[in-house]
Amino acid sequence: MTAMPIKKWKGALAAAAIFAAISQAVNTLGAMLSMGFYMDPAYFAVWSRIMMPAAGPPPAGFFYLGGAFGFMTALIYVGAFRMLRPSIPGKTSLKKGLSFGFWLVFLMGSVPGFLSMYLLVNLPAALIAVWAAEALAAALLGGAVIARLNAG
Repeated sequence: MTAMPIKKWKGALAAAAIFAAISQAVNTLGAMLSMGFYMDPAYFAVWSRIMMPAAGPPPAGFFYLGGAFGFMTALIYVGAFRMLRPSIPGKTSLKKGLSFGFWLVFLMGSVPGFLSMYLLVNLPAALIAVWAAEALAAALLGGAVIARLNAG
């Protein structure tokens, strides 16, 4: 096994950074649109102390950790894409990216967690549905970016 050339590392790191930024933007927009769920006192006990140490918006540290975790997760997705690229359906990098984003990142990576969350955590189904829509948007956009920057 040979080392990955610098150019390929740049594509992998750039794709992970962009995917993480897309996820952060989509999730922030989603949180703004569904703020009522977060501010409902009935669910205060559900939120972590990292996200909500007190009533009100999350502190900056929450966003920094979210970005770092998003980047690490995106690196995993980039690695999976690079290993599976030949078997991902689609003739263009955009089609490969959308297939990867939908089938692997969203359906296999997100949906099982949302189904489990619905069973285990006392949250409204509507909020979980909002999170699923956010995950789908981020997965499709992020998959397209990963495929574009790691096409060959």
